[in-house]
Amino acid sequence: MTAKPFVPTSREQLWGLLAEAAEIEHHLMCCYLYAFFSMKDGLDEDLSEAELALVRRWRREILEVAIEEMSHLAMVCNILSAIGAPANFAHQNFPVSPGFHPAGVVVKLTPFNPDTLQHFIHLERPHGSDVPDGDGFEPPLEYQRSASASRLMSITAEYDTVGELYTAIDEGLAAMAAEMGEDRLIVGDVAHQIGPAVSALPDLKVVLCLKTAREAIQEIVRQGEGAGAGVERSHFQRFQAIQKEYEAARAARADFNPARPAATNPVMRRPVTPEGRLWITEEPAASLLDLGNALYNHSLRCLSLAYTGVNPDVQRVLVQTAIDLMRLLTPVASRLTALPANAGHPHCTAGLSFATLRSAAALPAEPGGLAVIIERLRDIGAHASAFATQHADLEPMLEGVAKGLAKLGDRISRTASSEQSITAPPAPPVEVPAVADAASPHGPEPTPQPPASPHGEATSEGPPTPIPVGNGFDRIPGVGIDLVYSAKRCIHARHCVTGLPKVFIANIQGPWIQPAAATTEDLVTVAHMCPSGAIQYRRHDGGAEEAAPPVNLLQLRENGPIGLRAELVLDGEPIGMRAVLCRCGASKNKPFCDGSHNAIQFQATGEPTSKPDIKPLEARGGPLAVDPEINGPLVVSGNLELCCGTGRTFDKLTSVRLCRCGGSNNKPYCDNSHRSNGFKS
Repeated sequence: MTAKPFVPTSREQLWGLLAEAAEIEHHLMCCYLYAFFSMKDGLDEDLSEAELALVRRWRREILEVAIEEMSHLAMVCNILSAIGAPANFAHQNFPVSPGFHPAGVVVKLTPFNPDTLQHFIHLERPHGSDVPDGDGFEPPLEYQRSASASRLMSITAEYDTVGELYTAIDEGLAAMAAEMGEDRLIVGDVAHQIGPAVSALPDLKVVLCLKTAREAIQEIVRQGEGAGAGVERSHFQRFQAIQKEYEAARAARADFNPARPAATNPVMRRPVTPEGRLWITEEPAASLLDLGNALYNHSLRCLSLAYTGVNPDVQRVLVQTAIDLMRLLTPVASRLTALPANAGHPHCTAGLSFATLRSAAALPAEPGGLAVIIERLRDIGAHASAFATQHADLEPMLEGVAKGLAKLGDRISRTASSEQSITAPPAPPVEVPAVADAASPHGPEPTPQPPASPHGEATSEGPPTPIPVGNGFDRIPGVGIDLVYSAKRCIHARHCVTGLPKVFIANIQGPWIQPAAATTEDLVTVAHMCPSGAIQYRRHDGGAEEAAPPVNLLQLRENGPIGLRAELVLDGEPIGMRAVLCRCGASKNKPFCDGSHNAIQFQATGEPTSKPDIKPLEARGGPLAVDPEINGPLVVSGNLELCCGTGRTFDKLTSVRLCRCGGSNNKPYCDNSHRSNGFKS
């Protein structure tokens, strides 16, 4: 049993303890992610179907714990910001050397196995627990760190559990607030924090006063060690539950192994002290490790900039970019654990080292900072594309990373241009380019082909010959206006065939769209009635193209999809003014609806209760960005009014995460059910 940690008596000492808390949360997050990356994910890895289902459930549990550690790190940074200190996203390279934490807090990267799991349980144990550590996690040195509140400089503290460290921080906050007053202790600008309006990290809290600071600390301890009576699903309890199931699976099959033999403490460069480390030298693992660490560090760079007082729109896109970079990292880091690491260790595979840059300082909160963020995204993307040409087996994954990075860069560019201030208060919205120019709305026009009619079998006979315009749209020439049609976007609302039956001819062979059979005004009217955007138009009579609606609307359909009317930018690409998006999780044309909600008898109200105290939006139109998270919700940014099927407005907001897995208990909003129900996008 070590000495009780001292209670800080100065702001400097409080900063020091909070900085260490941030590093611990960061280290634990990396350790949990490393174990997650190492776990098998296919029947071809010596797992039965039942074992694979079990391992995948463990993966989801460990990932949720890691995400909660991200939330803990963000809340510690919020407390730091509240008392006037910068956010801290720095951490030590693995294995963490003796002295950075107490001797009993051993932090290193290891694959998922019984000893690693026991180590996780030990790290998350409640105060007073005698849960032992896993084998192989013995302290390399026995030492005692000095702990005296009389020093002027911030010094280290001793503690047995992470909960004890937070107790010292909590008591220090209370004592200093009592001594100097809350108004002198809580001096930070709330714009330098990340809150629920910007990020969907679980139970994230903004720190406005002593009370909210202490609530944040209580939430961190509750989620981790499960302090308090009746607390369920803490990290401690989750790891214990996995351990119990692991032991049962091993009893059923002695050679059951849920993870790959990933290296313990992989490193990118020849280590000066090789003990306890493995240098990754084999290709392509060495180059893939370099790419993975670049993605990880750039995620941290985006988070750091998000804490510098940038305006809410920029902050939101920076936080989302950081999260998306971690999603792009996941297949890279998982693939590493299946690749040979070092010729001298043939039975060991590679792994992500989470190596950090020497400087964790935030970029300047000015357009130049965003320019550097975008430049680095493009550099990493170009490297991934070049790497893909050298390794055919890695090409699909690497090209996916490259395309993802390009979209992230484009999204940041749209959010704030170099001519605008990116600091609070928010700058005016950036103009987003129109869907396409009038001459060629979707790029070069390839060889004409007839469109397939959803109301009859297509043939190649008869005029008019449509002109494909790309992105799944066909262009059908008319007298003063050309219609543009996409069969994949069509949800068979039938406004076209009932509104203009001589133009949209149902149940015929051959071309079924005849623009010449109606006036330009009638064609425009019916196109605007198409909720999915499957029917659009391009005018060549001098008339105006379709304008963005003055009010951005979300229209909820009973037991059905989400309809949107706005100047829509989907996953970085302008798609027009109308779209219908899946919310049942079953569409084979995600994120668009394909009618699968009918086949699976999806149940979801189209008349949710109105939110209390709905406040008017400062602006009601403008571009609306819809960014589908990988295996997650639709992240919508921009002015938006949410309406029921009957037209009643039930919410107004500027950012929201919309469920598209079908499992949320708070539809249409996401409640993170996608993390546990296996939703794949």
